Amino acid sequence: MWSYGSGVYDDDTLNIVGFDVEATDGSIGSVDEAQHEVGSRYIVVDTGPWIFGSKHVLPAGTVVRIDPQERKVYLARTKQEIKDAPKYDKDTYRDSSYREELGTYYGRYPSM
Repeated sequence: MWSYGSGVYDDDTLNIVGFDVEATDGSIGSVDEAQHEVGSRYIVVDTGPWIFGSKHVLPAGTVVRIDPQERKVYLARTKQEIKDAPKYDKDTYRDSSYREELGTYYGRYPSM
């Protein structure tokens, strides 16, 4: 869950902050932060006005493709799945307990 799939993100020098993010059913915002530590990779997506300007942490395993030319990150999750995920808290989103809760939540959905 906390690693990119094979071939998704092979260039660790690529900065994806600012890339647009696409759920399976449409655009949800842009990458606000990207963590690249092996075994604990994730992106933080700023959803802008879509979910009242909130942020959401998405484990790297939810990313199916990154297109550097289009500057887009494609997810294997719907908008509703992302909206229903455990809430982002700027003070605790890096804590292991939150990451465990998030991993359990996203682990319920099959990869696409």
